[in-house]
Amino acid sequence: QVQLVESGGGLVQAGGSLRLSCAASGRTFSNYAMGWFRQAPGKEREFVAAISMSGRSTYYADSVKGRFTISRDNAKNTVYLQMNSLKPEDTAVYYCAADYLSAIDDNAKGYHYWGQGTQVTVSS
Repeated sequence: QVQLVESGGGLVQAGGSLRLSCAASGRTFSNYAMGWFRQAPGKEREFVAAISMSGRSTYYADSVKGRFTISRDNAKNTVYLQMNSLKPEDTAVYYCAADYLSAIDDNAKGYHYWGQGTQVTVSS
């Protein structure tokens, strides 16, 4: 069992930046590929970014490529999402997720554990 707790969401103006954090506890963090997903009101949950167990490989949705950066610190059991040049369409609840002993995965169905989410609101 892995517990995930996101933080760092908030209200920001378009063009601004936020850094989300996801703290994990319960199992060996480095055994999990990690992902960030988001869900806007009335829309399905969508993939944002993922990072391999070691942190050496990353993968991004086209909509955030060049603006968002995913990283992890296995010593601190934490994964981060640095979000720059934010747009109103980035407004959503952002979730981190853990995928046990897996390669990078952009499919939400592959993830075993989920956090409770943190709200990001970008005003125009």
